[in-house]
Amino acid sequence: MRFLHTMLRVRDLSASIRFYTEVLGMRLLRQKDYPAGEFTLAFLGYGDEQDHTVLELTHNWGDHHYDLGTGFGHLAIEVDDVYEAAARIKAKGGKILREAGPMNAGTTIIAFVADPDGYPIELIGAKH
Repeated sequence: MRFLHTMLRVRDLSASIRFYTEVLGMRLLRQKDYPAGEFTLAFLGYGDEQDHTVLELTHNWGDHHYDLGTGFGHLAIEVDDVYEAAARIKAKGGKILREAGPMNAGTTIIAFVADPDGYPIELIGAKH
């Protein structure tokens, strides 16, 4: 078994693709419209789908509003330097939810940012 992807529903597919590629540095791996179902899927990641877990963005055509829900926590991305990554994301217009610093009751350096739909993304310092 292998973990393939995480799916998020997004309101503005272009804004979300721009955020994940230009701000977080992912690549758009593939995108396809499904006219019969009135939705578009876009798959993004740091590597190909054969060897990496990726992110699936689902855009249902029309005007939709989604609640983040109380069960969803966050996505997590490992970065070399959390302080630098958070500063770069902020400089590109990204929303910082929690500034970089040690986690509560621990020493791991983390920060939280939000994507255009408000989904929280944790930046975790790489363990070298």
